[in-house]
Amino acid sequence: MNFHVNPRLLFGTAFGVFVILTLMIAVLPAIQIQQTPATPGLEPLSERAARGRDIYVREGCSYCHSQQVRPLPQDELFGRPSAPGDYVYETPQLLGTARTGPDLSNIGNRQPSDIWHLIHLYNPRALVQGSVMPAYWWYFRKKDRADADDVVVPVPGSSAPKGKVVVATPEALALVEYLHSLKQPPLEVPASGEEQGEASKQ
Repeated sequence: MNFHVNPRLLFGTAFGVFVILTLMIAVLPAIQIQQTPATPGLEPLSERAARGRDIYVREGCSYCHSQQVRPLPQDELFGRPSAPGDYVYETPQLLGTARTGPDLSNIGNRQPSDIWHLIHLYNPRALVQGSVMPAYWWYFRKKDRADADDVVVPVPGSSAPKGKVVVATPEALALVEYLHSLKQPPLEVPASGEEQGEASKQ
């Protein structure tokens, strides 16, 4: 076939390949994800956690933090390998492509302290001296005295402002709630005896 002398055939072939690749790469995986059941124990985001997720996206946190644990030995400290059902309640998924900071897929279980996250957001180097994470100080307020409904952040040492108290804004609290929502439910793995029993029935 002389494609170069038959514009209709050339265009039709290129268009056909484009349609097939679009279906394979975009449409079919999207349909499969929509039909994927949630991992048992996974809960939808609360309203405040959803606002925190918007802040997470706005601040570009996924540029430095991934949310995909690979089935590799070096990823074991982050949690179990990620499963498709882990992402059912989040669209688009914030998988990330780099790990300047640690993976956050299971940070809600690995670091359950609100205070730790708030201090870390205010000044990461107050907790991790060599951290390259920027300080998100604009999500906090420095006040002479905390009000009764304020969430005071006990910033340690020289990182604390002199003569002031640091209080978290609603945005900081929402972001922390989103981080707490990032928990991997345990996957139910059948015991070896059960696996053998199922295999013998086949």
